[in-house]
Parts: sequence; structure tokens; C-alpha cells
Amino acid sequence: MLMPKKTKYRKMMKGRMKGTETRGTSLEFGQYALKAVEPGWITSRQIEAARRTMTRKIKRGGNVWIKIFPDKPITAKPAETRMGSGKGNVEYWVAVVKPNRILFELDYFDRAEAIEALELAAQKLPIKVKIVEKANDK
Repeated sequence: MLMPKKTKYRKMMKGRMKGTETRGTSLEFGQYALKAVEPGWITSRQIEAARRTMTRKIKRGGNVWIKIFPDKPITAKPAETRMGSGKGNVEYWVAVVKPNRILFELDYFDRAEAIEALELAAQKLPIKVKIVEKANDK
């Protein structure tokens, strides 16, 4: 599972997901990619699940690039705990994703197989995504 190396003193506020992404919006490595259409949090488990489905579908033949990293800690207090007594412990890590962000890139020789792998990975994600190609990614 992905998470930052240094995690001491890392408790963040929730924040807001206004606007669209300006960085990481174009294909850089692969031929095909998954691009976010709506904002949301993607957990490290969801990223790993999507990566696994893609690599299994292409039978470890092509290349997969993960373009997002879960660097935001999400805390939770134990069940049936009274209010107060500070912030809860870090439970999991999320990547904050805004619209237009490239999430995964894929390079594979068979177009149909690559798009099918990206569609399977999209089912593992909690946000709406679209598949873009290098030739017509505008």
C-alpha cells in the first residue's frame, strides 16, 4: 500500500476540493490514461486495487504508471468514544483528486485490451473517470 515514508506529526484538516487541476493533466509516459471527471478522495487501497486489475488484465506485458500519491492522512476516533480528548489516530491515506487529473497511464500494444484494462480499473475507483488516448487527448 502507498503511504508517505515520514508520517510523524502528520494530521491534516479536511480541506476543500474547489476548481480543476492544472498540473498533471496531460499524458507523459503511456499511450492511454484514466482522467478524473469529478473531485474526490482516492484511498491507497483503491489505488492498489486499480493497479492490480490493470496489470492482471494486460498479463504484466505493458507498463503502468501511477500518477497520484496518497499523502493526506485521514483520522478517526474509536467507536463509542466521548467527544473531546484530541484528534483521532491516522486510519488511512488518501490522494486528493480534482477534475482533469491523470490518475493512471498505461502503455500496451493492443488497444482493445488496454482500454478494457482501464475500464476494469475505473470500476475500482470511487469517482467518475474517462479514458484518454495520446493521439486525441484534447
